[in-house]
Amino acid sequence: MKKPPLLFLCHRIPFPPNKGDKIRSFNMLKVLSEHFDIYLGSFVDDPYDWQFASKLDAYCKQVFLINQNKKWSKIKGLTAFLTGKSISEQYYASRKMQSWVNETVQNMHIKQVFVYSSVMAMFTATHQGAIHQVVDFVDVDSDKWRQYAESKSGIAKWVYSREHKKLQAYENQVTRRSQHALFVSEPESELFKQQLPVSQHAKVRGLLNGVDVDFFSSQNKLENVAENIDVVFTGAMDYWANVDAVIWFVKNVWPKIRKRFPTVNFYVVGGNPSAEVRALNNIDGIVVTGRVKDVRPYIRDAKVSVAPLQIARGIQNKVLEALAMEKPVVATSMAIEGIAAKTSHIQVTDDAENFCDYVCQYLKAPDNAPENRHWIMENLQWTATMGKLPELFKVEL
Repeated sequence: MKKPPLLFLCHRIPFPPNKGDKIRSFNMLKVLSEHFDIYLGSFVDDPYDWQFASKLDAYCKQVFLINQNKKWSKIKGLTAFLTGKSISEQYYASRKMQSWVNETVQNMHIKQVFVYSSVMAMFTATHQGAIHQVVDFVDVDSDKWRQYAESKSGIAKWVYSREHKKLQAYENQVTRRSQHALFVSEPESELFKQQLPVSQHAKVRGLLNGVDVDFFSSQNKLENVAENIDVVFTGAMDYWANVDAVIWFVKNVWPKIRKRFPTVNFYVVGGNPSAEVRALNNIDGIVVTGRVKDVRPYIRDAKVSVAPLQIARGIQNKVLEALAMEKPVVATSMAIEGIAAKTSHIQVTDDAENFCDYVCQYLKAPDNAPENRHWIMENLQWTATMGKLPELFKVEL
């Protein structure tokens, strides 16, 4: 049976699924490809990812990728102060992408569109009314900028506050011309509804992240990467919220832990670490790995996984993956938002002293947490969380 065409727009190439947003977008692509002929348009902001472009052919009828130079994109972002738009919109603005979208919609008779990340919806604006559009906002991005603004002062506070307001207005406009607006959790959905008129609320729903429980299993045969790993943090280390989390942990919690356990180590595992994060290698007991081939051995061998996020939105894959691998998790309330698991090996606190106590508890008496994996298998496998996604497109046009 011939599958109908679907335009799939994504702000970052959804392969390899090695970081939060790409894990979600890839699993959405995987599910939708079973029901549609996918026409994928995306940007590539990491030269490392180009080697995997051909992998997308297994899921897509056509793949259109544009190289995104981060420095040039930042310069484009600054033009927001001249255009009156948000920095986010200008950062991704592309005549080449717009031209491809227009041609694809016309030539392939596209009637249904899936947009991953609201900024990509700018490319469908001229087709309003002619398409059925589902947008995955993932998180309330505008609220992140509000949080950033609250933590800054002077010109930075003004810039972040402006971005919050501009992006919020853009998000509302995208919702008005879409049929469904998706978010990574119900709390995130409820937060977004607060900025919308009541007439738009029915469009908004949560679609939870999941975990590939076969891949993230401590029973898999994995290589040994280090003689001893005590505490681990995993995540893209060029992402502001992850950088902030690690710096907070090292500044406020790590010295307390080292006083109790002088030989303990802390592994920061993730690609493209910022200069600030790389500098942590100079602190006794801290290892910043940079990009690794596989994060699983680091999670498997750690005594405890930490998620000390101070600014975050939505469900954190790093937490789900640690739970799936039977690891105890110590997290802030921000990091655990949207995760309803209540097991004895998930500790939540925003206090540095308590955070230290919980971590030390697992350093003193290491223990696997099979109940964490059991909860994931019962509630958050990708096949279950994404099962309803194709139904959002079952409409007559």
